[in-house]
Amino acid sequence: MAHIKYRYFAKIARAAGDIATAEAFEATADQEVQHAFGHLDLLYPKSQMTPAKALEIAIEGETHEYTEMYPAFRHLAVQEGNQAAVAEFDEQIAESREHAAQFKAVLEKAAKRFAALAKVEERHANHYKQALERAQAFADHETVAA
Repeated sequence: MAHIKYRYFAKIARAAGDIATAEAFEATADQEVQHAFGHLDLLYPKSQMTPAKALEIAIEGETHEYTEMYPAFRHLAVQEGNQAAVAEFDEQIAESREHAAQFKAVLEKAAKRFAALAKVEERHANHYKQALERAQAFADHETVAA
């Protein structure tokens, strides 16, 4: 989140005409992204990740946001009487629910594609197996004929 905060600060500095400060925030934001990638490499080693696994993790995270995290934040905002925060959390709950549904749809579509590809690959394998059997039969026939 730090990189987003620094991008926001850069936007403010740029709007105020302070380009040097904006550039300093932007450079730091870029470094924060690289730090985050390093952390993610430790949490989710590339050797253990697949696109499907990434989608499953994303679905889990978005589901956590709309079922637990944002509702808890919303509850506190209600207790504090902060209607602007309540409205923001309501939007975040809806958005996280939508993100989870989008990731789930991509995962389901990929599963269907892989299932279809498996059928195609099976047909190819059977075709090659039959071709190999014919080639072996031909070779056997040529050996007997010689």
